[in-house]
Amino acid sequence: MAPCKVFTGARVVLPTGTVDGGRVIVDGTRIADRAPEDAEILDVRGHWLVPGFVDLHNHGGGGASFSGTADDALTAVETHRRHGTTTLVASTVTDDLGILVKQAGLLSELAEQGEIAGIHFEGPFISPCRKGAHSEALLRDPDPAQVRKLLDAARGRAKMVTLAPELPGGLDSVRLLADHGVIAAVGHTDATYEQTVEAIDAGATVATHLFNAMPPLGHRAPGPVTALLEDERVTVELINDGVHLHPATLELAFHHAGPERVAFITDAMDAAGNGDGRYTLGPLQVEVADGVARLVEGGSIAGSTLTLDRAFRRAVTVDRLPVEHVVAALSANPARLLGLDDRVGSLEPGKDADLVLFDEDFTLKGVMRQGSWVVDPRLG
Repeated sequence: MAPCKVFTGARVVLPTGTVDGGRVIVDGTRIADRAPEDAEILDVRGHWLVPGFVDLHNHGGGGASFSGTADDALTAVETHRRHGTTTLVASTVTDDLGILVKQAGLLSELAEQGEIAGIHFEGPFISPCRKGAHSEALLRDPDPAQVRKLLDAARGRAKMVTLAPELPGGLDSVRLLADHGVIAAVGHTDATYEQTVEAIDAGATVATHLFNAMPPLGHRAPGPVTALLEDERVTVELINDGVHLHPATLELAFHHAGPERVAFITDAMDAAGNGDGRYTLGPLQVEVADGVARLVEGGSIAGSTLTLDRAFRRAVTVDRLPVEHVVAALSANPARLLGLDDRVGSLEPGKDADLVLFDEDFTLKGVMRQGSWVVDPRLG
């Protein structure tokens, strides 16, 4: 077993706030509250030490997606781990239901192995009016029987389903998901304010990439955005890549929902960590240019090329959000939403030794997952 490690001197972000010259003890795979006399001391003065990131919504990276083979999925997982995401929910995209059932079986095995934290089904139960980068020909109404088919295929590893609650069967499907302990997320929706309130009352607790793929806020038609922002039961996903949201829109959402109700996500596709070029997103062709992914046909934004270390850096250097609030949005909030906050999401004794090391300029220098370096900062 590797010797106990004691990180000293960093600015450590804890649930209670930031500690200058803080100390974090890693013993085996866990964070500990005390260290033996022969522990290895690692001086990380001039750095930030934050908990590993938790991504609720991620379609792929490193040139591979979660709609491919098991090896593809592992490539995507490893790519995002190198950027600080130590806990990841694998997202699918709209496809034929039979294909999604098969993919659910494959991804559930990776969840059982601990490589991913579960499965998020984004589509096919979404509105053709707000389909974004989803194939309209494959969309369907959220029939509870069909939703249940996906849950069964996931063998208890389904974590979230994004759907449009205004469609036939939408509210019943929200109730089904809530009854099975699966997050019902409102997204890719043309719902009114009133319909969204109904969905929240039925058990919906997440806004899938708030603002994107839903009606804008209007003075006489407040729409889903207002309903999702105002209800304290809802966590709102935000894609902080500088493309999906204007900085003022992000600030409005962050400050209205409050730091405890925001989850920064990537919504990443294959190109994340891999560069520009031609890719696929489910059955659709995507062109990535200057880091922005768009459908070849129609030009809709098709996910992102974001990694969470970039979302972190942008939030603190461009958006000027408090580091503690950003860390909550990247770690504690999504961990709590997933029911994993007893194990991940903060630097507390007894939890997994998942941590990310940044320099003073918020450039990633090291990533540790369960006590092992994914990105070794070569300390000492």
